[in-house]
Amino acid sequence: MAGPAGRDRAATEERLLAAVGTVLARDGFGALGVNAVAREAGTDKVLIYRYFDGLPGLLRAWGRSGRFWPSVDELLAMQPGLLDRPAAQRWATFFEHFIDALRARPLTLEVMAAEIVERNALTAILEEEREQWGEQAFAVLGGREMAARPHLRHVTLLLVAGVQHLLLRSRRIRLFGGLDLHDDADWVALKRSIAVLAGQVLPP
Repeated sequence: MAGPAGRDRAATEERLLAAVGTVLARDGFGALGVNAVAREAGTDKVLIYRYFDGLPGLLRAWGRSGRFWPSVDELLAMQPGLLDRPAAQRWATFFEHFIDALRARPLTLEVMAAEIVERNALTAILEEEREQWGEQAFAVLGGREMAARPHLRHVTLLLVAGVQHLLLRSRRIRLFGGLDLHDDADWVALKRSIAVLAGQVLPP
C-alpha cells in the first residue's frame, strides 16, 4: 500500500497530466511550457523536472496516458476475446473501436490539426508515441497475415489516414462526399464498409 508521500506524488502527477490537456485545449501548443502547466496544476514547476525530467518527459507521459491517443489495450478491451476472432473480424472491429475512440477525443483532433500547421520538438514526441502504437497495432491486427500479404500494411495505413482526415475535417466541415461527418449513422455505415473491405483483403 502506498504511503502518504506516494499518494501525494501520484496525485500531483495526475494533476500535471490533466493540466497538459487543459493548456493545450485552451491555449494551444505555443503556450505549452513548464510555467503554464505548473500554474494550471497549482503546483511548483520543480515537480515537473523531479517527476518527469522536464516538459518532454511530461508530454511523453501524457501521450502514453490514454488521454491523447487510445492505447491498443483500450481498443481491445472494448470487446473481450477479440484476439481469438478471425483476422478479418479482428481487423474490422479494431477499426470500429479506433473510430469511436478518436471521435471521443476532440482534444486529440485539435492537437493533430496543430501538428499539420507547425511541427516542433513537442509535437514530434507525440508523433513518436503514435508510431510505436502503430507497430503494436500491426502486431495485434495480424503479424502473420501482414507478413504474408505486405499490401495489407499499406491498406491499413490508408484507412488510418482516411479516418484521421475525415475526423479532422469534421471539426469545421459537416459534409464530405455526401457523408455527414456529424451523423452517427453515417459513421456506422463507414464501419460496415470497412468490415466488407476486411472480408475481401483478409479472406479466411
